[in-house]
Amino acid sequence: MKPPLIAILALALLALGPVSLQAAGPSVPLDRVKVDVTNQASLQRGARLYFNYCMGCHSTQYMRYNRVGRDLGLTENQVIHSMIFTTDEEGELVNPGSLITNAMTSAYGEEAFGIEPPDLTLVARVRGEDWLYTFLRSFYVDESRPLGVNNTVFENVGMPHPLWELQGWQEKRADANGGVRLQVVDPGRMSGPEYDRAIRDLVTFLSYVAEPMQVDRQRIGIYVMLFLLVFLAVAYLLKKEYWKDVH
Repeated sequence: MKPPLIAILALALLALGPVSLQAAGPSVPLDRVKVDVTNQASLQRGARLYFNYCMGCHSTQYMRYNRVGRDLGLTENQVIHSMIFTTDEEGELVNPGSLITNAMTSAYGEEAFGIEPPDLTLVARVRGEDWLYTFLRSFYVDESRPLGVNNTVFENVGMPHPLWELQGWQEKRADANGGVRLQVVDPGRMSGPEYDRAIRDLVTFLSYVAEPMQVDRQRIGIYVMLFLLVFLAVAYLLKKEYWKDVH
């Protein structure tokens, strides 16, 4: 008797599953972070960090300024004065309805960093919140690199440490167990816990940007499930009414 095709496919998936997960997994343990995209104050702090420290190189070209401002509870004047730094062909600031881009060209990005800085609209979906949180806290001094820094999460990263003045400079040190840890040797403007909270806010903002409808999607999902439960009850009663004479 030949084994069922479904059973064969299930065994194949079980055999391949661990290999795929291992190949796609991170090379270093990731720190867990809990973000709350309903926390408007956290989103505002994260947006301030993004527009002041990330926007110069990275765009979020699938979002619009006014959409971000509306979701973060900002007025149009606040959006214009706090977020918009890009000008149009006439030298005027772009309007709040524009997509969030920057002035860096692809050619200049490749010349400066060896690769064009990626757009960050979907980075939280692609990389994951834990990856971003750990990555932004894992830069360390490495004089062998062209920009003088490296990263334990993304080895040989082609970007400088954008938040060095907040975190300070870290160096790799051996720990008691023979492993490697990062230690701040030149403190920045923030203490360790303060910097961790700032990065959590930045990751919260990037998580919101990656899916601005996620709060509405979850809310609508609850109503959909309630509707399905009511429909199930009605369908069950209707079924009993149709079949009562048959049995």
